[in-house]
Amino acid sequence: MRIVLFGATGMIGRGVLLECLADAGVSHVLSIGRRATDVRHAKLEQVVHEDFTDYSGIAERLGGFDACFFCLGVSSLGMSEQRYRHITYDYTLAAARALLAGNRGLVFCYVSGAGADSSEQGRSMWARVRGKTENDLLKLPFAGAYIFRPAYVHAARGAVPRTRWLRVFYIFMRPLYPLLRVLLPRQVTTGENFGRAMLSVARRGYASSILESDDINAAAQEESSHA
Repeated sequence: MRIVLFGATGMIGRGVLLECLADAGVSHVLSIGRRATDVRHAKLEQVVHEDFTDYSGIAERLGGFDACFFCLGVSSLGMSEQRYRHITYDYTLAAARALLAGNRGLVFCYVSGAGADSSEQGRSMWARVRGKTENDLLKLPFAGAYIFRPAYVHAARGAVPRTRWLRVFYIFMRPLYPLLRVLLPRQVTTGENFGRAMLSVARRGYASSILESDDINAAAQEESSHA
């Protein structure tokens, strides 16, 4: 399986990247981002790309993939709706449309968030934008499109948030992870589980196009059972 991955330097994306590289059934991973990761692997090709609304300059490198794992995203904290929509909606749809051109049969997996508003009418700005992004992705003619809506994600090994407040949050939450798994098992997952779940969905599909945290864990378990 050949995979194109966006957001490999992020909290979730790093876990997805490491699981893809460890999977014997994955032959090639193309990572696209504004900066390269510190990971080096024979299966990994990294492309540093600046404009996430225009892929014409690298179009010839975007063909022949089986799946796209889109883990690129930002927090809406302190952002205007226009700016948040540009990064969340415009970047995602531009990548999706660029990949459709040269990848018949592609499965597109998109990282959204718990509470995304599919009605696009709610009071929460970030939830409306995420819901709009999800809805428009699901309308595109992919072989399969799946929305991942995590609540709390325990960071993959080596993953460090770039945003200062997120770094503080994860430093505080990390020791509480074992307790969260007991108290809120359906709301908690890990970066590693994310990677396994995306691989499982790309290979076998899933009963629903939207996966909450417990679905992510179930899909990850399904992948582990086939390993």
